[in-house]
Amino acid sequence: MTGGPPPRRDRRAWALQAGVLAGVALILWALLAHALAALRARGIQAGFHFLSQPAGFEIGESWLSFDSQRSIGRAFAVGLTNTVRVALPAMVLTTVLGTAIGVGRLVRYRPARAVCAAYVEIVRNVPLLVQLLMWYFALTSLLPDAGEAWRLPGGVFLSKSGLAFPWPLSARPQHLWPLILDRPLLGPFNVSGGAAVTPEFLAVLLALTVYTAAFVSEVVRAGIQSVSSDQVQAAQSQGLRPRQILRWVVLPQALRVIVPSLTNQYLNLTKNSTLGVAVGYPELVSISNTVLNQTGRAFECITVITGIYLALSLLTSAAMNRYNTRVALRGIT
Repeated sequence: MTGGPPPRRDRRAWALQAGVLAGVALILWALLAHALAALRARGIQAGFHFLSQPAGFEIGESWLSFDSQRSIGRAFAVGLTNTVRVALPAMVLTTVLGTAIGVGRLVRYRPARAVCAAYVEIVRNVPLLVQLLMWYFALTSLLPDAGEAWRLPGGVFLSKSGLAFPWPLSARPQHLWPLILDRPLLGPFNVSGGAAVTPEFLAVLLALTVYTAAFVSEVVRAGIQSVSSDQVQAAQSQGLRPRQILRWVVLPQALRVIVPSLTNQYLNLTKNSTLGVAVGYPELVSISNTVLNQTGRAFECITVITGIYLALSLLTSAAMNRYNTRVALRGIT
């Protein structure tokens, strides 16, 4: 039995990593300061003090309160929350759909395998922007008006105006139960009550989910196929059913192959959310374009969104790497 690395060596490793990060941060700061100084030397206004100025524009969709008198910095915060708001649910739905498709490509039934294979080959070979525009067209042109919204199970309504669904009331926040829901009601002209999301949000969410799930399915299929057939045969000899074998034997071992590649797909999904600008969804890049047109601060706007997306990617990678260390099968080669 071997123990972990000596504490002194561990401290040295952490110190080395901290030193490298500090050096990189210092270099980036020096480059940023040099760029701003060069802009000022040419008579161009430069700096980030404009973030405290009033935005002067409205944002149609936001979880944060915002109006034209709020600061430009808050406008960027709204863009960040809108990006996270669509990326996180898309990650969850992508994982579920991608796993189902990946498993479906390995089942015994040939029609199911053919359908899953067709899904993967079609979806991943059509550009994401094209799929996004197709979803947006379907949601805004093919669905009924709000006064004739489709009633879905669970008190959900779907129309050209978006998706309305029940939402917990904010009253009596100290009581978690019983849960009181504000349910949407269909009126003669629109749907009132509950919570709602816009067709722009739905188009981005569906496009990211459907597109990324095709790649996640291949990651899941490769991870499952990496498990030795001897493991499956041993589980069969114990009388386990196929579903039990998949859940308790195959998937836990496949995770060490799936998680690193899945991290890349999550990173791509977050960065692909920038295409929401094509359908008018007010994510980070869309709001940055508006700020750029208002202020003319191209370098600063690009720097802000670059830093934000870098931070989002690093946080996603850190979270997935931490999860990977928990599911890694140590001692198995």
